[in-house]
Amino acid sequence: MTDQPTSAPEATSPGQIDEAVRAELTRLRESIDNIDAAVVHMLAERFKATQQVGRLKAEHRLPPADPERERRQIARLRELAVSARLDPVFAEKFLNFIIAEVIRHHEAIAGDSGRPGN
Repeated sequence: MTDQPTSAPEATSPGQIDEAVRAELTRLRESIDNIDAAVVHMLAERFKATQQVGRLKAEHRLPPADPERERRQIARLRELAVSARLDPVFAEKFLNFIIAEVIRHHEAIAGDSGRPGN
């Protein structure tokens, strides 16, 4: 036994991949592509709803952020992540990113609603 680190196995070039492996990669990647498309469409629907919330808040001069709701949503999403075997830290980071964007939209809506003619 030597103290030399073992080298990683040499990577297989794309032309050397077994056809069965290539077919399985293609199948899995197509599934990922479909999931990505669904995620984008779900986010679009979510943002349509949050835009409506932003307009309602602006009409009634409510603050763009609701820290208590955000805390409840983060806790809820963390629980969902655990039950789905998804890293709850990742889920929280993802929701925090979305919440920040929603608040930015709500602030913009509130700013627009205070302008003459709106």
